[in-house]
Amino acid sequence: MTQVAETVGAKQPVARPKTAVLIEQKLYLDRYKVDEVSHLWIIDRETCLKCRDKPCIITCPANVYDWEEEKITVAYDNCVECGACRIVCPYQNIGWRYPRWGLGIAHRYG
Repeated sequence: MTQVAETVGAKQPVARPKTAVLIEQKLYLDRYKVDEVSHLWIIDRETCLKCRDKPCIITCPANVYDWEEEKITVAYDNCVECGACRIVCPYQNIGWRYPRWGLGIAHRYG
């Protein structure tokens, strides 16, 4: 554990422990209202077979995408609506729209 010096007023620096924040802890702060209609989808599943690296699976912070038995699955109810999957898809094969009003993710502190 590393120590971080912090100055309090005119006093000497105070050492406090620096803690690592895990992505799971940050995701816990979000609130989800799941829509029964998916707001993201794979446009052409055959195109995903051609994709060698599967960057959507690697990039998604919420593990929305998974590769099972030669097909990609989408767990849209985990989505944090960051749009990273659309950016990294080399074939632009991910369809996305905002969830219907009032549904989807809500960030508690920001």
